[in-house]
Amino acid sequence: MTLAERLNEDYVAAMKSGDKVRVETLRLLKAQLKQEQKTDKLRTLTPDDEMAVLTNAAKKRREAIASYQQAGRLDLLEKETAELAIIAAYLPQALAPEELAQIIDAAIKEMGSVGAGDLGKVMGKIMPQIKGRADGKMAQQMVRERLGA
Repeated sequence: MTLAERLNEDYVAAMKSGDKVRVETLRLLKAQLKQEQKTDKLRTLTPDDEMAVLTNAAKKRREAIASYQQAGRLDLLEKETAELAIIAAYLPQALAPEELAQIIDAAIKEMGSVGAGDLGKVMGKIMPQIKGRADGKMAQQMVRERLGA
């Protein structure tokens, strides 16, 4: 079952149960997937394309949550947090910080990286491994710390 089919089934179930937040979130995700498909001239989306759309949606929610926390907007903070939880259910299992650290250390060791100038090389090596499973900003921060940047 593709992600789009799963979203559609869950959308129908949420409509029947009357869960407004889930309905709105799933409707938005379905629309984003359809928009992505239209952008590329009606080609069929690959699972990686679908995950990219979900990862982007989750990233936007995390950024909004941080903004709402700073502004003290608890009402909007709760809504975004609920939406993020719904989206996270469709994403692959997130990497624990320890697992991410192991991947980073292995890449640094394999590439023989020693300084801040190697940040881009290390990030290029680890991003395909952590795509959709870890936050890029957090990974970049960990790489900077390890390279002494």
